Amino acid sequence: MLDTLLLSRIQFAANISFHILFPTITIALCWILVFFKLRFDITQNPVWMRAYRFWVKIFALSFALGVVSGITMSFQFGTNWPGYMETVGNIAGPLLGYEVLTAFFLEATFLGIMLFGIKRVPSKVHTFSTLMVALGTTMSAFWILALNSWMQTPAGHEIRDGVVYAVSWMEIIFNPSFPYRLTHILLASGLTAAFFVSGISAYRILKGDSKQAPRVALKTGLIVAAILAPVQAFVGDLHGLNTFKHQPQKIAAMEGVWETERGAPLLLFAIPNEETQTNDFAIGIPKLASLILTHSPDGEIPGLNEFPGNHPPVAPMFYGFRIMVGMGVLMLVTAWTGCYLLRRRKTLPDLFLKWLVVMTFSGWVATLAGWYVTEIGRQPWLVTGILKTADAVTKIPPANVGLSLTLYLTTYAVLMWAYIHTLKRMARKAVYVEEFETAEPRAHGSLPNLPNPGTNVSGGIA
Repeated sequence: MLDTLLLSRIQFAANISFHILFPTITIALCWILVFFKLRFDITQNPVWMRAYRFWVKIFALSFALGVVSGITMSFQFGTNWPGYMETVGNIAGPLLGYEVLTAFFLEATFLGIMLFGIKRVPSKVHTFSTLMVALGTTMSAFWILALNSWMQTPAGHEIRDGVVYAVSWMEIIFNPSFPYRLTHILLASGLTAAFFVSGISAYRILKGDSKQAPRVALKTGLIVAAILAPVQAFVGDLHGLNTFKHQPQKIAAMEGVWETERGAPLLLFAIPNEETQTNDFAIGIPKLASLILTHSPDGEIPGLNEFPGNHPPVAPMFYGFRIMVGMGVLMLVTAWTGCYLLRRRKTLPDLFLKWLVVMTFSGWVATLAGWYVTEIGRQPWLVTGILKTADAVTKIPPANVGLSLTLYLTTYAVLMWAYIHTLKRMARKAVYVEEFETAEPRAHGSLPNLPNPGTNVSGGIA
């Protein structure tokens, strides 16, 4: 039965799933724009400016959808989850307010200059505005992740008459999981934007774009991904160890550990069976899970039996974690292969360019899988140890929630189609923008010989 609780959870999941797609692009994409603009300021090479002008349009489109979809999130605190604000509003309210007062105001102040002032203000002022917008997007992630991390590992508070009050804002903001969670999501944004840039640039090249700007952008995206992917693996391991310390039931569900055991295997594949509390068709590497989590091959991992009625559902945790890790490995192999090909051959074959197009939204897949693991892994708690999800949900009839859920899903489907369709048209249009460059057209995927600073090269967009 789809009751109010389940429908409200599905609705919030739909909202956050759609919303999170766009910040994961814009946070890092804005820093890539800062890089393009700084390179232009330093070298005066117009290719960097053309790359900037094309990608700033895509940034604006993505930023707008992120803002619009983010507004609906706050509405649900009142419509679907009144118990949340009643219990922890003294914590959540100020943290969300800090985001508006710092990050949002910073973005709003300089976004107009960044988007429309490129020919109206000095170049250094425009570069500074781009930098401020990049800082604003990062600060927004800071405050949102501070709140989300506090919900996972609460600290610095006290409870009086069932209401949570702040005792130490430093402990609330810098709670035990916050540094790992913030670093993990910022790196995820970097990888998402890197493959987003590489994929669309590869699409332009495959469509016959012989200009240098898409090749510069593609190379930038591959290098960023090649650097960040192994760093993300290291940070992810640290994040896992932190989760093992503070939320062992989440780790048990992720690893499919039903009974407390020593020398637990790392399961590469299995079908978790909630009824029998076993894993069917399990394929694993002996003792590796214990070695990773405890640094001892015979280390003990608490099983789900230690948390009766107080652990998350296993299947979505188990599969979601493996999708995230598998996509991360695929991104690492792709980025390193691309950098190798550019270094050795100076060209990217059409087959690899097509693969980059397939990988354009790979960051979205990894981000959503990781986010589901994080949020489902907190269940049945909305705020760990303080407020259960069932105690915060609204009392309105299920039909009301079902109606609003249907409208949300319909709207998001239309917006997603429009977004991808617009990206495709922007990329196609850029292919046919007439430009006159001193360099001869290169073969697909070739690494351009950029003109020297000061070379008389006409401007343009793309």
